[in-house]
Amino acid sequence: MAVNLATIESVTKVYGTRALLDGVSLGVSEGDRIGVVGRNGDGKTTLIRMLAKLEEPDGGRITWNGGLEPSVLTQHDSLDPKATIRHEVIAGRADHEWLGDARIRDIIEGLFGGLDLPGFADGLDTVIGPLSGGERRRIALAKLLLGSPELIILDEPTNHLDVEGINWLAQHLQKRRSALVCVTHDRWFLDQVCTRMWDVQNGEVHEYEGGYSDYVFARAERSRIEAVEEQKRQNLARKELAWLRRGAPARTSKPRYRIEAANALIADVPEPRDKSELMNFANARLGKTVFDLENVTVKAGPKLLLENLTWQLGPGDRIGLLGVNGAGKTSLLRALRDAYTSEGDVQPDSGVVKVGKTVRLAYLSQEVAELDPAIRVLQAVEQVRSRVDLGKGREMSAGQLCEQFGFGKDKQWTPVGDLSGGERRRLQLLRLLMDEPNVLFLDEPTNDLDIETLNQLEDLLDGWPGSMIVISHDRFFIERTTDVVHALLGDKRMRMLPGGVDEYLERRARMAAEAASAAAAAAPTASSASGASGAEPGLSGGDLRAAKKEMQKIERQIAKLDEKESKLHAQLAEHAADFSKVAELDAQLRGVREEKEELEMSWLELAEQV
Repeated sequence: MAVNLATIESVTKVYGTRALLDGVSLGVSEGDRIGVVGRNGDGKTTLIRMLAKLEEPDGGRITWNGGLEPSVLTQHDSLDPKATIRHEVIAGRADHEWLGDARIRDIIEGLFGGLDLPGFADGLDTVIGPLSGGERRRIALAKLLLGSPELIILDEPTNHLDVEGINWLAQHLQKRRSALVCVTHDRWFLDQVCTRMWDVQNGEVHEYEGGYSDYVFARAERSRIEAVEEQKRQNLARKELAWLRRGAPARTSKPRYRIEAANALIADVPEPRDKSELMNFANARLGKTVFDLENVTVKAGPKLLLENLTWQLGPGDRIGLLGVNGAGKTSLLRALRDAYTSEGDVQPDSGVVKVGKTVRLAYLSQEVAELDPAIRVLQAVEQVRSRVDLGKGREMSAGQLCEQFGFGKDKQWTPVGDLSGGERRRLQLLRLLMDEPNVLFLDEPTNDLDIETLNQLEDLLDGWPGSMIVISHDRFFIERTTDVVHALLGDKRMRMLPGGVDEYLERRARMAAEAASAAAAAAPTASSASGASGAEPGLSGGDLRAAKKEMQKIERQIAKLDEKESKLHAQLAEHAADFSKVAELDAQLRGVREEKEELEMSWLELAEQV
C-alpha cells in the first residue's frame, strides 16, 4: 500500500473578497504524478505553494509525513546571483566525480544541450547574476533534479525549454520514483507524465484519474451529465406548471438516460477544420502569391543562419516551424515581416522575397507590446476595430471576442496596467485578430496562456481562413493548429518533415549520435597526428577538393528538389478538389522527398570526411 506523503485538509484561502480555495481536501501518495490545471487566477499556484508550505492557508491544515522535505521549483528562483552555475548545480563535486555519474551527465545534457553548456559564455563557470530569467530557471530545474526528494513540486517547468528539452524532461520524470505535483499549460507534457489530474475552479478542486486526455473525456462526460440533470429539472418544472394549470397530467413514459463511453462523446464531432473550404476561402482572400522566397540568405549580425533558401508560403498554408535555438526561426519571420512592411523595398542579405499584393500580415512576437496602462481592455480592442469578420459568415463584436478570450463583462473594464502577464498576452493576440489579417506569424503564442485560453485560441484559429506560421515549443498546439511541420536543424537549410514533431526529434537524436561518433573517431586521429610532426590529414589535397566539389553539387541538386517540392505543393493546393490529380501529385511529392533524403545522407557522409 502506497504511503501518504502529504495531506491537505479543509483548506481555505481568501484574497480580498474572493475565496480562491474553499474547504479543499486532497492527498499525495508515493508514486503519484499529479497535473494541476485551471484558469489563470483560479488558484493553481497558490495551491501548490501551500502544499510546499511556502504560503499559509487561512483555514484548514497541511501535513507532511515524517521528515518529508519536498523539492520545489517556483516562478522565482532563490539562486545566488554571485555564484557560478558550477557552484549551484555541481555543488563542489570534482570534475572526474560528476563526469563519471551517468545521471548527472544526462540531466546536464538534457537541460543545457551538452556538458560544455553551449549558449553560456563560460560554461559551468558562468556567473548567474547577468543571466536571463529563462536561463536561471533551467539552472534551478537542474539543481532540483540532481537531488533525490520523495516529492517534487513544479510550477510551469516547461517554460523556456525547447521541444527537445520538454521531451527529455518528460522521459526523465517518467523514470523517477519521486511523487510529482506539477502545474503546467503544456498538455502534451501532462499526457506523458501525469497519472492523475487536479482541476482547480471556483474555489474547488476536482480530481480525475489519468493524464490530460483522460481528464478531457471525464470532464466532458461530467458536463454532459450535469446538463442532462439541469434539463430534467427544467422539464419537471414545466410539467408541474402544466399540471397546476390544466389538472392531472396524462400518463407519459419516462425518458431513459445512460452514460456514454468516452469515444461516443466525440463520435459525431467533425474534424476541427474543413481544410478544402478554408483553402478555397484563403485563395479567394489572398490570390496565388503570399510569400515566395528565392535563394534567400538570412543573417543575425555576422552569423549566417539560412543560405540559398527557396521556399513558398502559399494561400491557406498552416505551417509549424521547429528548430534548435539560434537556428533562425524568429530571424526568418522578421525578414518576411520586413519585406512586407517595406512593400518589397527591404530584402534579405541575398536573394529575393516576393510578397503578394493582397497580404495583410499580423505578427505576434515574443515581446508583449506596451499599451497605455490607463485604458480599459475593451477600449484597447476597440482602438483596432469594433467588429471583426472571422470568415465563413461569422462576425463578432469586440465585446464578444473579449468574452471568448476570457475577458468577461467585468474584466473588460479593467485597466490594462492591472492585467497579469498572461492576460496581456491574451489582449495582444486579441488586438491582432481584430485587425482582420489574412496571414498570421505567431512566435511562441502559448507563453503565459492557461489551458482554457489555449483551447479557445485553437477553436478560433480552426475557422480562420488564411496562411499561418507558428513557432512554438508546445507540440500539442503545433499539432492542433498546423497541417505541416518545417524544421531548421542548424545546417542553414529548411526541411519539411512529414512525420511532424516526432520526426524532428528522431532527426535531432540521429544528428547528435552522428556528431558523437564523429568526435569519438576523430579523437584518436587527432592524438596520433599530434605525436607525429607534419602528419597529413585523413584526405589528400586532391580528395579533399573532390569531396567539397561533390558536396556543392549535392547542395545544388537539393536546392532544385526544394524548388520542385514547392511547385508540387502549389499544384496540390490548386487541384485540391481533383482527387485523381491529388493522388498523382502526392506520389511525385513522396518521390522528391525520398530523393532529397538520400542526397542529404550523402552530404552528411561527405561532410564527416571533410
